[in-house]
Amino acid sequence: MAEPTVIPIGSGEERVIRARHGLVAVDFQELWRYRELFVFLAWRDILVRYKQTALGIAWAILQPFLTTVVFTVIFGRIAKFPSEGAPYAVITLAALLPWNYFSNAMSESSASLVLSSNMISKTYFPRLIIPASAILSGIIDFLISVAMLAVFMIVYRVPLRPEILLMPVFFLVCVLAAFAVGVWLSALNVKYRDVKYIVPFFTRIGLYVSPVGFLSSIVPERWRLLYNLNPMVGVIDGFRWCVLGGKFTPYWPGFLVSVAVMLTLAITGLVYFRTAEKKFADII
Repeated sequence: MAEPTVIPIGSGEERVIRARHGLVAVDFQELWRYRELFVFLAWRDILVRYKQTALGIAWAILQPFLTTVVFTVIFGRIAKFPSEGAPYAVITLAALLPWNYFSNAMSESSASLVLSSNMISKTYFPRLIIPASAILSGIIDFLISVAMLAVFMIVYRVPLRPEILLMPVFFLVCVLAAFAVGVWLSALNVKYRDVKYIVPFFTRIGLYVSPVGFLSSIVPERWRLLYNLNPMVGVIDGFRWCVLGGKFTPYWPGFLVSVAVMLTLAITGLVYFRTAEKKFADII
């Protein structure tokens, strides 16, 4: 049995760390004790996000707006993909809300441990706090995009539907997806620095593979379950349903597949993170 590690934490106090394995290794009580550090790191990431940028928070408006315009022209006007009678701009923006949050959170969390190397090497705290707090850095962008979507709905006369009340539920599923992938990538990035090159490639490809610029209903029925192995498919379909209702009801068996993939990634990611965590300070 491995010997426990004793770490001084100041004021004459010491913390004893014993090796644990599997999900039992995740000390949720300890994470709660460090909740103030979690809030501080999350707020720091939000402040740093647009520091020394010429347009500042305006990027949170320009990025989804310009992407919506481009996708509406290419997929809606030129390719003439089906829209079920709904405004293509609203279809696209409703999908960009979860996708932009997910891709930004994944990028921020994957690099978070490496960027916090000074903290990791100098003091003890639950390392899981770092990628978890980075996932919240895009919350302001998400809320701005929600406000933009509300404007689009008014302009295109899209009525509010009861399903809109379920949008927070699908957002929580989106956060879970970002956390599941972010925990994996952040831990892998400490050991394999190739991750920083893989993530931008993944987000660019994922934008077109996920049903952002088109409806997932165009995927043949026999491939729908397989397509939902992409965990963002169910989330994007859910957001569209919340905004447009009716004909945009998600493919529920596929949504359950997406959630199952997220939970699997989250559980295995936590196990791997805790296994690799003891070597972070030495490698980083």
